[in-house]
Amino acid sequence: MSDASQEAGRPGAGEGAAWSGREGAQAFAAVEAATDWLLGYPFVFRALSRRIGAGQVLVDYGCGPGTVADRAARRLGVRVLGVDTSPEMLALARGSGSAVAEYHLVENGRVTGLPDGCADAVMCNHVLASLPTEEAVLAVFTEIRRLLRPGAPFVLLATDPDCGGRDYASLRIGESGRAYRPGEPLTVRLRRTDGSWQEVRNHAWPVAVVPALLEHTGFRGVVQQRPTVDEALALADPELVNSRSWSAERARPPLVITSASAA
Repeated sequence: MSDASQEAGRPGAGEGAAWSGREGAQAFAAVEAATDWLLGYPFVFRALSRRIGAGQVLVDYGCGPGTVADRAARRLGVRVLGVDTSPEMLALARGSGSAVAEYHLVENGRVTGLPDGCADAVMCNHVLASLPTEEAVLAVFTEIRRLLRPGAPFVLLATDPDCGGRDYASLRIGESGRAYRPGEPLTVRLRRTDGSWQEVRNHAWPVAVVPALLEHTGFRGVVQQRPTVDEALALADPELVNSRSWSAERARPPLVITSASAA
């Protein structure tokens, strides 16, 4: 599961496959993620900045090749620990010259080397899309709760499967008019940095089911936000903002940020 400094959990190196091995990790790192950098990550960073300060510990659960973790470390001035299930993703992150100090492997659902309550905050970007069952989602949330000290914030970024069939700047989610059940497979189309497109398999997690799953695993004060293009004007990189019209993103923003606190 990688946050995919890009979009949609862990899609594959080839059509329909899962990101796996070195080639899959490298392909994953080549996803453009323009919509995420407009309506996703800047809002995740803002939510975190309100709750943590310089020198505190932020865990990026599902860090992938480390792009978002690196940006968070630079933007927030915090110590970021990137964790992922993929050794190949972690190898890319370690070799990138990133500002992230440490990386840890997730094995059998548990982060190696990190004790209970070690984190002042956790962010988790586009990991839900890689999880096929409610049991798998609950297991991830339970491990994140283990890492957090009581009262610490958790910020989750995910796509809304109800936004199916729209051509966003860097993705297309599922089919138009389709109501997806929790965990149901759906196809996401992602734009690469070279301008080509790739279809990958993911799993749908309607945003309305997430709060109850968080509360079940020891979180409270759950709040959800759907960032808009107008809000992004003050947060996202101006060059990115001015690079395209964002017509689909304006009509129906596809990303939702869920924030909660560890009980």
